[in-house]
Amino acid sequence: MTTDDSKGLALFEQKMIRRVWHNSEWYYSIIDVIAVLTESSNPRNYWTTLKARAKSEGFDEALAQIVPLKLKSADNRFRLTETANRATLLRLIQSIPSPRAEPFRLWLAQVGDERLEEIENPEAAIERVRELYRARGHDEAWIEARIRNDLARNELTDEWRDRGAKEGVEYAILTNEISTGTFNLTVQAYKQYKLLPKSTNLRDHMTTMELVLCSLGEATATLYHRNRDSEGFGELKRDAHDAGATAGKARQVIEADLGESVVSQSNQLALQGPMGRTKRAAKLTSGEEQQRGKPASEPQSDATQLNLFDDTDSDESTPAEGA
Repeated sequence: MTTDDSKGLALFEQKMIRRVWHNSEWYYSIIDVIAVLTESSNPRNYWTTLKARAKSEGFDEALAQIVPLKLKSADNRFRLTETANRATLLRLIQSIPSPRAEPFRLWLAQVGDERLEEIENPEAAIERVRELYRARGHDEAWIEARIRNDLARNELTDEWRDRGAKEGVEYAILTNEISTGTFNLTVQAYKQYKLLPKSTNLRDHMTTMELVLCSLGEATATLYHRNRDSEGFGELKRDAHDAGATAGKARQVIEADLGESVVSQSNQLALQGPMGRTKRAAKLTSGEEQQRGKPASEPQSDATQLNLFDDTDSDESTPAEGA
């Protein structure tokens, strides 16, 4: 059985390798592994050539163990990708001349053991998430808020699944109900306000306070679902609307005391460059940019953005805004 996992990315020498937990072990994107080991400008072509050579060298058994599984691609969609488990990868990389081969073998053994540890001790998984975010330059307060936000989101989507909401469009509509109530911005409008690419994980670019308010809205929705014993999309949408309104009131109280908006235009794209460099937050009233109808500036490239919680944002864009 294949399961979604919040750690669908692994880090080897500061380079990301996509992976998925399947049949009680990790399966890794072969293309990503080749890119890391060879630094080829076209790892897909390299893999095609390697497969042809592997057949002639008697690696048929290893090739037969390759499994196509859905992994998130650069366009933020899940696509079938050729993957291999640890044993198969160790066999395949024998055909790849690379000084990184031996360090990669040791790394494979380590990450396999880490997963077994995480099953027995979930806190170990959370600690590894912390380490990855620290490596990108996030401060401790932000990291804790981000992790708590993910836990609140997972608890909420569990409720949606159990109470009859359909993944995809319905999850997106429910998420937008909470976001609109909390921040006076839909998810896509929020991304435009922060000058982010459409496929970006918004939560990875929120400030600590924004994450806290986002978590408040989603935790409140979970509470309403349980207290009201809501069933079906209609009742869940009512609860999401009410939860957003409740979190929105909390935001307004905070903003009144501060004398400024907590909805920040800052993002974390700067963490791709020198550590500690961030965009200056703009003090605009929540929703003001959306109401003015100003177009967002051309977003920066986000190719190396760290997305540890992609599963939480995969349902946050709807075909029709405000549906």
